Amino acid sequence: MSKIGIFDSGFGGLTVLKGIRKLLPEYDYIYLGDSARAPYGTRSQEVIYKFTEQAVEYLFNQGCELIILACNTASSEALRKIQQEYLVKNHPQKRVLGVVIPAAEKAVGFEYKKIGVMATNSTVESGSYIREIKKLDSGTEIIQKPCPLLVPIIESGEIHKDVLSIVLINYLDTLKNNRVETIILGCTHYEIILDEIKKHAGNIKIIEQSPVVAEKLKDYLKRHPEIEKKLSKNRSVDYLSTDITSRFEIFAEKILGEKIKVKRVELE
Repeated sequence: MSKIGIFDSGFGGLTVLKGIRKLLPEYDYIYLGDSARAPYGTRSQEVIYKFTEQAVEYLFNQGCELIILACNTASSEALRKIQQEYLVKNHPQKRVLGVVIPAAEKAVGFEYKKIGVMATNSTVESGSYIREIKKLDSGTEIIQKPCPLLVPIIESGEIHKDVLSIVLINYLDTLKNNRVETIILGCTHYEIILDEIKKHAGNIKIIEQSPVVAEKLKDYLKRHPEIEKKLSKNRSVDYLSTDITSRFEIFAEKILGEKIKVKRVELE
């Protein structure tokens, strides 16, 4: 039997894993964070694809049938090629899904006409959110705000420092001045500082990806019983990372509400 793989460039994707396990606790999961090479958001498309392909191949070799790219940068810069070329050639019976489309669908579902997106440089430059939102509603205006400082601040553990407030005020003012009605958190790391974002966003609705992705995965498995029936159901989770630091374990325990054991692996 097979597992569900969750991949992120670091530990931000643990928020997605938590949301999925809350809704679908019966399945077996493998979480893989490429902490040694994080963040992905400032890297070239070629490098992001290379790293993502290595992670996907590793997870397939570990027995995963289905993989969620719980990384907006990887979903924006690598997912399409992974699905259209890599899977067709190497693993035609397996599946890789992303986090951009579910968030876009959720935002458009509220019928807002001005949607803000906070994301990494790579995600913003890829235009993935503009592309997916416009497919659903061509009349929607999308205002993107690259937030290059947030992931380094979160990964450093300095999330309770005054500098975070200063940075968030700067980023959010751009979206407020454009009168956006809702904001998509286009990076799974950002949910770790959700309370701070909400405090500075005021009355603007915030769309978190973890519950949205969980709902979409549940629906996907209902629609694809040929995938679902292959998945093992022992409620287990394996945690893997390309680099094990105290910050990873501290944040993992904070996000998941439990102590975990992380195994170090190498991606080639």
